[in-house]
Amino acid sequence: MNLEDEEYDRAEGLPSLSDPFMQKYLEGRDALVAQEKKQRSDHAFRETLSPMASEASAIVSQIRFEEQQTVWTSDFEDDLAQTGVDYFPGMMFTHAKGRMENTKLWKIIKKMPKGALLHCHYEAMVDTDWLIDQAMETPGLYIESESPLTTENFSTTPFIFSYAESPDNTNPSIWSASYTPHTQVSVKEASKTFPQGGVGGFQKWLRSRFVFTSDNHHEGADKLWTRFTRIFRVISSLICYEPVFRESVRRTLKQLVDDGIQYIDMRKAMLEPLRRERSVTVDSNHEGALAILEEEIENMKRSEEGRFWGARLIWTTIRFFDKRQIIESMKECIRLKQMFPKLIAGFDLVGHEDAGRPLVDLLPELFWFKKRCVEEGVDIPFFFHAGETLGDGDTTDENLFDAILLGTRRIGHGFSLYKHPLLIDMIKEKRILVESCPVSNEVLRYTGSIMQHPLPALLSRGVPVALCNDDPAVMDFGANGMTHDFWQALQGWDNLGLEGLGSLAENSVRYAAFEDCSAKEWAEDIKAGTYGRGIRAHRMREWAKAWEKFCQWIVLEFGVDMDLEQVD
Repeated sequence: MNLEDEEYDRAEGLPSLSDPFMQKYLEGRDALVAQEKKQRSDHAFRETLSPMASEASAIVSQIRFEEQQTVWTSDFEDDLAQTGVDYFPGMMFTHAKGRMENTKLWKIIKKMPKGALLHCHYEAMVDTDWLIDQAMETPGLYIESESPLTTENFSTTPFIFSYAESPDNTNPSIWSASYTPHTQVSVKEASKTFPQGGVGGFQKWLRSRFVFTSDNHHEGADKLWTRFTRIFRVISSLICYEPVFRESVRRTLKQLVDDGIQYIDMRKAMLEPLRRERSVTVDSNHEGALAILEEEIENMKRSEEGRFWGARLIWTTIRFFDKRQIIESMKECIRLKQMFPKLIAGFDLVGHEDAGRPLVDLLPELFWFKKRCVEEGVDIPFFFHAGETLGDGDTTDENLFDAILLGTRRIGHGFSLYKHPLLIDMIKEKRILVESCPVSNEVLRYTGSIMQHPLPALLSRGVPVALCNDDPAVMDFGANGMTHDFWQALQGWDNLGLEGLGSLAENSVRYAAFEDCSAKEWAEDIKAGTYGRGIRAHRMREWAKAWEKFCQWIVLEFGVDMDLEQVD
């Protein structure tokens, strides 16, 4: 404050912040802020930070502040006129992705031990560019469609991959109006005859049918979900081929491990049975696929000993299926649980929640399932998607009520949960974790950007949460893992910081389905945390050691360059 301002303040009788009564006010204000922060879900984690972790958190806060001033403002963008993009912290993911991957924060978060990935859909995890290579290079692969793929319907007409031993070169082009529906056309022939650029154009078109891009971001949730469903069907038909499936599991697990993920609870829609190598028919059930999945998980545990704890499968069926389809899927789930007891961890219903059957409509099937599990001597808990909606009081929003009443151990998304104060209290009491997927929620248009996401409201109310990536390949993350979601949360929310990210990662380990246990054992283990005696406590202690080592790396790598006083 200059001398002229001071004279003006005295003349007008303005109080000074140094006056005793103003100091008293500020003390009360600070106490109120501190009191509220005690209700946060990450409060206990923050209170027990080691000196090393505290210093690392301060360094990361300073780096975040500096990058907000330099990386995320249009003032520092020399080519703004050419790009037409206004850069700001927490901007839309599809525009921010390229820039975030070249920041110091990205380098730090990439190295962070992220614990467990609790919410992901396998079909949407596999590297799309690699899948395109497999489609082009795997002998015997064909595509077929229910109608000709003409320029008018390139982006909408469904098609699938299949296998054939003896090619029939007399079939008309799939791009021709004379194409006979469901006729197999070799991928090589289809690519050579693609009407918009031959092989190169075909690969670009194929990629457009595998992923969302920024061009789709303006579309509403219903239209995006329609596109999403078509993408899943195409990818499922390709990765169900045994050579592709086996190698995709290896690649995907390795990519996740390299991103600092040590355990995975993956969901997989059991739609397409395995097609054995060089077989023109598919298996009659899913035994083959689960056997490969279990084998490759064990192989990865051996090859990445100490870095990878394992993975399990949450069996999923589609929520808009009719009663008979759902019951048959449930029967298969129970049968395969008996064959693969260590692999299958739980049961869920997936798909567009607003368009599918609400849980209250599925009560007969769900109660039948629990009764049949008891009869067959298996325990398959629920891990329900619920509240992935913008609705407020509609049947989709009310899935949250049924998920809790039905004993779900975690809630997938829970986007609308912040509107339900009673349910929030119940979730805290029952220790139900929310699997939050902020980037996915943005891409599917439930929120405009990370800044508008409701997750901070849940954290401030003490709800246990873990960050998850949901569908990274289909949503065009460009890299498998959770670094994008962790980065977006750190840069977008002032109240989080590295400490908050650490708490979210610890939560993921605390709530992972490492092994079968009763509802009582589950609750006791989660409450005990690192003080327990089982595998959960052991993994939490392992993660804590990795966290301290990570914090030490931050201090050694970045500490000398940081002026920590600026953080305050």
